[in-house]
Amino acid sequence: MKVGKTLLALLMAAGTGATLAPAIASADIYVRVGPPPPRYEVVPVQPGWVWVPGYWNWNGHRYIWVNGHRVHARHGRHWIPDRWTEDHGRWHREHGHWDRD
Repeated sequence: MKVGKTLLALLMAAGTGATLAPAIASADIYVRVGPPPPRYEVVPVQPGWVWVPGYWNWNGHRYIWVNGHRVHARHGRHWIPDRWTEDHGRWHREHGHWDRD
C-alpha cells in the first residue's frame, strides 16, 4: 500500500512542473521553474555558532522559503549552504551540509 501512495505522490508532482530524476530511489526532485532570488536575512554573529542561510524549498507545487538559523560550529568543518543548480532547463536542489576545512 505504501508503494501505491508514493507512486501517486510522484505522479502528482510530475504534473505540476516537477520531473523525476532517473533514479527514483534517491528521491531527487527536478523542477522546470527556477527559484526566486534569495531573501535578505540579518545574520547574527555569535562566537561558537554558524549561520545556516535560508533557502527556497520545493513542496511539490511551489517554492516555500525556509528561514536561516544558527547551529553550533563544528571544529574543522564549515557549512556549505543549500543551493539550486540548473541543468538543461531543470532545477535541482543541492542540500546544505558540513564539509571539512
